[in-house]
Order: sequence, then structure tokens, then C-alpha cells
Amino acid sequence: MTIFQKMRSVGIAFISCLLPIFSFATVELPYFFGNNMVLQQQTKAAFWGTAKASATVTITPSWNKKKYTIKADVNGKWKTQIETPVAGGPYDITISDGQAIKLTNVLIGEVWLCSGQSNMEMPMKGYKDQPILNSNDAIFNSTNEQLRFYVVPRSAKLEPQDSSKKYDWNIANPETAAGFSATAYYFGKLLQQRLQVPIGLVNISYGGSTAEAWMNAATLQELFPEIKLPAADAKADNRTPTALYNGMLHPFIGFTIKGCIWYQGESNYERPDQYEKLFPAMVNQWRKEFNQGDFAFYFAQIAPYNYAQLPPYNSGGKFNSAYLRDAQRKAIDKINNSGMVVLLDAGEENNIHPANKAIVGQRFAYMALAQTYQQKGFAYASPLLQKVSFENGAATLQFNNAPNGFTSFGKPLTQFEIAGADKHFRPAKASIVRGNIVVSAPEVKNPVAVRYAFKDFVVGDLFSTEGYPVSSFRTDEW
Repeated sequence: MTIFQKMRSVGIAFISCLLPIFSFATVELPYFFGNNMVLQQQTKAAFWGTAKASATVTITPSWNKKKYTIKADVNGKWKTQIETPVAGGPYDITISDGQAIKLTNVLIGEVWLCSGQSNMEMPMKGYKDQPILNSNDAIFNSTNEQLRFYVVPRSAKLEPQDSSKKYDWNIANPETAAGFSATAYYFGKLLQQRLQVPIGLVNISYGGSTAEAWMNAATLQELFPEIKLPAADAKADNRTPTALYNGMLHPFIGFTIKGCIWYQGESNYERPDQYEKLFPAMVNQWRKEFNQGDFAFYFAQIAPYNYAQLPPYNSGGKFNSAYLRDAQRKAIDKINNSGMVVLLDAGEENNIHPANKAIVGQRFAYMALAQTYQQKGFAYASPLLQKVSFENGAATLQFNNAPNGFTSFGKPLTQFEIAGADKHFRPAKASIVRGNIVVSAPEVKNPVAVRYAFKDFVVGDLFSTEGYPVSSFRTDEW
């Protein structure tokens, strides 16, 4: 053998060794199907991707060794379902169309979608010059193999996308937790501690976004013709109707989840009447497209804040975030299997991003544990106005979610107002009487309406005995 033949032989052997490294399967998966992912337990979990046109794709999870076979369509798209066991892992999943790829360190547990605008997006490390209360200690203690994060990167598009920008599933530790949603982190941490199963959190949020940005064109055209859809050559951003649905949510729709937590509304605060209809319509659209029934949908009522300090500096009338909070309060009755986290004790007058995100996540977690996971023995929801009656110059307010009554923790109740037929609200005296609230004012002989904490910025002073703040509310429609 000549020297050239020997070199050729060695070269071929060397290249052969490298082939497994440089040979890529034709199967491609959305990035949220990846190593370290969490799949929803005891379901037929959706699984999809692309391959060569008309190729046969086989999926083999290590937990049951069963082969799931699906044929790609003429465009190479395929979608199927795989049966998941009770919570556990880690497992592997092999996907092949003749060339295999393997997903490793996959856990089976509970998967929650976490979505909204900046208060959901706000990371554990905080924003520049805007901290998260006690976050450094929480980050330091965040290492948890059973808690996993995924973030769909920001993307505003004019047309629905099949894929999102690249991101990887992360296992909770100080480096990964610092950049992940604080509200979602505290929520997931408590779920994992209580349920003792793996928890997967998928964050699809964009600061400053409007609700209509998270909705599809068909829903907006049919139900909200007053909302102008973008032109084909428009520049899409976080407030463009349909843009975040197209760029961020649409690629994820169909992924099997247990439920959703939502923190948004600040960017719709100046349109409360519309939001009262818009928000339930958004939830209905999502549920219809996910095709997983009325999955749990829990949302945070926006915290009080002085919105008049934001451009264009509107104030007065319905430029008062209490109207948006009231629209959210009314949405509870319009959205099945829902609940609202009240934050009337957690707002900051000059910061639209309140620092106490631990209380938000905790209240979300208690609500999910009680309503979704049927755990009992603890309070999980704020009192909500049920009925008002007027008699002898006073209003009597009855509430649900307050079986043990109310407290103001020794402070006077200062946030009630009462009005007669003249629609002029006056400061009122309020008293806790046998689990109800009685409200009156000497200037109002024949009251017809009551409002509580109905200001842009306010600090709530009425709580259930378990410490849950009562929501802003009004009994009128003025």
C-alpha cells in the first residue's frame, strides 16, 4: 500500500468516526420539546414536529417502550399523542424517521402556562432599579431538580408562526432562577413542595402587551370590530393586535398543560368596559384552540398604581385603574374554572412593578392547590361581593369566600364611599357586623350605591380573617 493509499484509508476511518457527530436526523421538533422538559402526567400528551414529506415517524418513550407511529403529511408536518404515566422520571424519548434523535432527562409531572405582560415577565433578579423583595435569598435557595423552566422568547409577528425562537428547558438553580419570572417561580416552587411531583413552567409573556395582542384575528374580527387589525406591511410590536399570539403563543398551542396563570391588564386600563368582554373572549379562544377543555385559568387583578404619571398622563373619569380591576372582578363569573388573585395590599403608588412577587405567586399556588388539586383546610381566595341591600339609610354588603368574617387588623375602614340618586359619592363609615359590612354616611339619607377602594392608587384596609384583601368593587354601573 502506498503512502497515499494509507493516508486515504486513515482519512476515511477518521471521517467515519465523525459521521455520528455531523449526521443530523431529518426530524425537527419545536424547541419546547427538548432535553430536561416536563410533560403533563397521566394524559395523552401532544407531540409534533416536521420530517421529510410523507415520512414515517416513530416515537418511543422509555417509560413504556411503546412505539407511536405517525406519517408526516406532504409538507412534512406530523402530530400525535403519547400516553404519559404518573409523575416521575427521568426518562428518555427517542424520535426517528430512520435517523434517530433522543430527548434526555425528561420528567413527568404538572405543566403550567404562565403568561401576561411585564409583571408576569419580571424576573427574580428584578428590573433595572426595580427589585424583587428578598429575591437574593430565594435565588440562593432555588436549586431544585424537580422544578423546570421554559421561556418562549419575545416575538411579534403579523402572521401565525409554526415555531418560536430558540430556547432550552432549564433546571431550577441560582443561575436559571434569577432570570425567570418571579411570579411564576414562587408559584411553581410552592406547587412542587406541596405536590411532591415535578413541575414544568412555560413562560410566554411580553412587557407592555395588550390583551388583544394575545388574540387571533378571527376572534377580534367577529367580536371586536372596533379593534383595528394591522395592515400586511405594518410594523408589529407588543401592542399590535394578534402580534404576540402569532409570534409567541401560536407555536405553543396544543402543548398539554394543566392550567394557566395570567397577570395582565395594565396596558388595557384605559378601556375597562371593553376589557370586561375582551378578557373572557381571549380565555375562550385559548381554550378552544388548545382543545383541552376548560383548563384552570387563574389571573391576577392588577395592583393599584398611579397611572396618571404615565404618558399621555390621563386622569379622571374612567382613567382610573379601579374600573379595570372591577372589570376583572366581573370576569370571574364569565370564565368557568377560574379564580382571581387580589393584590389590593401589594401595590406601589410610583412603581407599576410591585416588589412583593412572593405574595402573588403564593396566592396563585394556594388557589391552584385548592381548586385544581382539591387540597383542603386552608383559605385560598379573597372575599368577593355577593349582594348589597339598602335599608334605613345604610347599605349592608354580603360576601362569599369569607366564612370566618372580616378584619381591618385594628385600623379604621377608610376606603368606603356611598351615594344616593344624585350619583355623588361621599366618604362613608363602615363597620364589620356579624360577617357583613354595613356602610352609611349622614349626608346620604337614601343610599343607592356603594364603592370600596375605588381609586387609581389605594391601599386596601378590609381583609378576610385569613388575611386575603377584599377586591375593589362598585355596586353601580355609572
